[in-house]
Amino acid sequence: MRILTFIVLGLVLFSACKKDSPKAPEKVELIAPAKNSECTPVQSDGENSSIVRFNWKAADHTEDYELQVTNLNTGTVQSKNTSSTIETLSLTKGMPFSWVVVSKNSETTTSTSSDSWLFYNPGSEISHVPFPAELTFPVQGSTAFKDVNNEVSLKWSGKDLDDDIESYGIYFSTENPPTTLLKSTDAGVNELKIEVTSDEVYFWKVVTTDEEGNSSVSSISEFKTR
Repeated sequence: MRILTFIVLGLVLFSACKKDSPKAPEKVELIAPAKNSECTPVQSDGENSSIVRFNWKAADHTEDYELQVTNLNTGTVQSKNTSSTIETLSLTKGMPFSWVVVSKNSETTTSTSSDSWLFYNPGSEISHVPFPAELTFPVQGSTAFKDVNNEVSLKWSGKDLDDDIESYGIYFSTENPPTTLLKSTDAGVNELKIEVTSDEVYFWKVVTTDEEGNSSVSSISEFKTR
C-alpha cells in the first residue's frame, strides 16, 4: 500500500512539473500594401527606387517576424527581421512585387508564413504588366480526382491594374517545366477542363497577356491524379 502511494505521488509530481509544449506562432494577417494594388510609397529613394511601408497585424505566440519581398520580374528577394508590425524597404520603381511575413518564436523551430500578396511599386510607366496569375485549383502538391469523363478542372485568377487582360495561355505537361501550350483563353475564362490519366503527376502554368502585349508568367504548380 505504501509503495502504491509513492507511485501515485510520483506521477502527480511529474505531471505538475511537466511543461506544456511551446505553441507554434500563428499566421499573420497582412494589411498594406493591399493585395493586387498599386502601393503609395512613403518617399522617393533616388531616381530608380522608393521607400515602401509594410504593415500587418500581430500574430499570437510570435516573438519576431521576417518580411520577405520578391521582385516578380527579377526574382530578387529582400528580407528584414523585426519584432514590430511595421517595416520599410527600398524597392525599384515600376516593378511588380509579392510579399509575405513569416511568424517566428525562439521556443520552437516551427514558423508560419502569411498569405502572399502582390502589389505594384509605381514609376513612370504608362502601361502595367499583369500580375502573374494565381493558380487556385488543384492546390499545389495535392491529389486531384478525375470526374466520370476522366477530366480535372484547372482554375486560376488574374489581375491587371489597367484592367486590360486579353488572354491566358495554359501550359500543361507531365514534364517540369511544362512547355506545351494546351490552350489560349480570353480574359473572361478562368477555368479549363483537361483529360488526364490515373496515378500521374502533372505540371502547369499560366501566361497572362494584356492588350498592350505585356505578359507575365505564373509559378509552376503540380498535382497527382487519382
